[in-house]
Amino acid sequence: MVRFVDLLLSQAVKSRASDVHIEPQEHSTVVRMRIDGVLRNMVPPAKKMQAAVVARIKIIARMDIAERRLPQDGRFKMKVSGRDIDVRVSVIPTIYGEKVVMRILDASAVKHDLDQLGLESERLEEFKSMLSRPHGIVIVTGPTGSGKSTTLYSALSYLRDPTKNITTVEDPVEYRLAGVNQIQVRAEIKLDFAKCLRAILRQDPDIVLIGEIRDKETADIAIKASLTGHLVLSTFHTNDAPSAISRLLYMEIERYLLASALNVVIAQRLVRKICSHCKEPVTLSEEVLKRLGIDRERSADAVFYRGQGCTACGGSGYSGRLPIFEFLVIDSDISERIIAGDSEAQIRAAARQKGYGGLLESGIKKALQGLTTAEEIISVAFTGKV
Repeated sequence: MVRFVDLLLSQAVKSRASDVHIEPQEHSTVVRMRIDGVLRNMVPPAKKMQAAVVARIKIIARMDIAERRLPQDGRFKMKVSGRDIDVRVSVIPTIYGEKVVMRILDASAVKHDLDQLGLESERLEEFKSMLSRPHGIVIVTGPTGSGKSTTLYSALSYLRDPTKNITTVEDPVEYRLAGVNQIQVRAEIKLDFAKCLRAILRQDPDIVLIGEIRDKETADIAIKASLTGHLVLSTFHTNDAPSAISRLLYMEIERYLLASALNVVIAQRLVRKICSHCKEPVTLSEEVLKRLGIDRERSADAVFYRGQGCTACGGSGYSGRLPIFEFLVIDSDISERIIAGDSEAQIRAAARQKGYGGLLESGIKKALQGLTTAEEIISVAFTGKV
């Protein structure tokens, strides 16, 4: 049992898995690993071993092994090939037993370097310019697992300076950063984002990172903090950059405050990279080109690629992931539009006129560089809003 769990975890780290799922079924147990954002089936244990495997994981994650009716959370550290791995564990009861999901956080595998994020040089300089401002809010938006935390940690690494007081409030703290004061939200003792933020503002901060703006109270404090001389970094869950403004307005934030506080909104997604070992050119169908919004004239010069599938990438044709971005810089024009009550569509159109493309355009650029496939861009970035 101990050997099986150890082998499972070491295999997950070697396969670059971000999550391991152990799912009980009626007559079997399913083990799946999320590699490059996609779940893949692994060799499962026998059904009779299921309870013992779950119990072993609960013991090392310091959970209550007698409690099988309620969800539980835990974490533990392990060493694989000389690397320290942090594992977050979540257990929920299902009708066939307890399902376990282990989130694997390999600090050594993630490089928090702004220059290595994958931003185009023009956007990178723009982002650095926004981070160098003494106050305002920088928001990174996207669904769960889109790399928002990595972008924000990279921004913090860039901003880290002995002359600055940097404090974060997160749920949970994923990576430890030297020289940064990190606070863990704890719901069981009513230590939430709003309570932490109010305390942080009495600690003479220069830069504040809020793990996520979840409610009106947190949004209010973040706006006020940014208007009183603090740089605030945070994340949001919206489909694209302009919709983050709509969401904040829906939280009843005053338009004039929002226009004054916001510096930039960045939407991002992660797309799978083509495996370099089995990369080959491919001809796209008219239908795919139409969905990408590429006309015949442009497609004549364009070369797209795909992965054929080989042993190096496990037959998937992909190896690793890279981010695509959409920028919405809140300049004087966009600020005036927010105050005037322009719709989300009007703000999006104004951003496009200024040369800020959407996620789809960013994805197409990566596909034309031979880094990802057209199918991957359509599945990840296509929202019907170009």
